[in-house]
Amino acid sequence: MKVISGTLKGRNIIGFDTPGTRPTMDRVKESLFGMIQDYIKGSTVLDLFSGSGNLGIEAISNGAKYCYFIDHSVDAIKVIKENTHNFNIMDKCNIILSDWKKALNSFKGMKFDIIFVDPPYEYDVYEKVMNKVNELELLNKNGLIILEHANLKLKDTYDNLSLYKSKKYGNKTVNVYKLH
Repeated sequence: MKVISGTLKGRNIIGFDTPGTRPTMDRVKESLFGMIQDYIKGSTVLDLFSGSGNLGIEAISNGAKYCYFIDHSVDAIKVIKENTHNFNIMDKCNIILSDWKKALNSFKGMKFDIIFVDPPYEYDVYEKVMNKVNELELLNKNGLIILEHANLKLKDTYDNLSLYKSKKYGNKTVNVYKLH
């Protein structure tokens, strides 16, 4: 895995190969960041189910000012710490060992510009996460929540979040929802 664009372009991201995780493929990541490029610069990002930190690192490389990395796996947290240390971006991130629900609840009162939701595919929590983000009002106006999933049939709207863009890549789909 490599950083595909921005200030860290071409640098290797240490992978994370624990059962149940799978990194976002480079072509999917490149397309995804093309879809959201106008929203990244100066943004505050939440990388939920971070794994190796791949998406949050890419966001920082492209100008995000800060990223919160969340994962419930001690091994994943070690990998994220190693990656952020290797890229010298520790001052732009907070790495938190937590499950998704506790993490989201702990952010009550905070606002994010971009939230990445990329759990293991068999861990179908997408609608629960969308509802919790809405309930806690965690997105800034025009904020984005990006879901990477195994071609599930998700709704076009979740309260005040509407499907903004969607792209299918073989056995996976990326949905981008926008807060209005």
